Amino acid sequence: MRVDRYNFGEVIVEGKTYHQDVLILPDRVLSWWRQRGHEVVLADLAEALKAHPEVLVIGTGAYGVVRVLPEVKKSLAEHGIDLIALPTAEACRKYNELLAQGKRVVAALHLTC
Repeated sequence: MRVDRYNFGEVIVEGKTYHQDVLILPDRVLSWWRQRGHEVVLADLAEALKAHPEVLVIGTGAYGVVRVLPEVKKSLAEHGIDLIALPTAEACRKYNELLAQGKRVVAALHLTC
């Protein structure tokens, strides 16, 4: 599931355009909604974690507004999952890079702010 392109408010994955935040799993793309708006809590990542990723890439928005809470970072580390949180354009590039390296990677992307 390669990211073809990201622009503010839009991401194209495998030729399909999405205008809402997404989870990119190894076999599908899902809508991604966070319980606390611009903060990521562990429950927001339940579907992503079911995919048993080696790496979780979080796109924190075009301007990096989304925060990953400390308890999320701690839990991912305890489960041996590497976390990379970057502004969404950079997160898309990193996700594609890791995918090309054969990593089992999942992305959670905030498409605006």
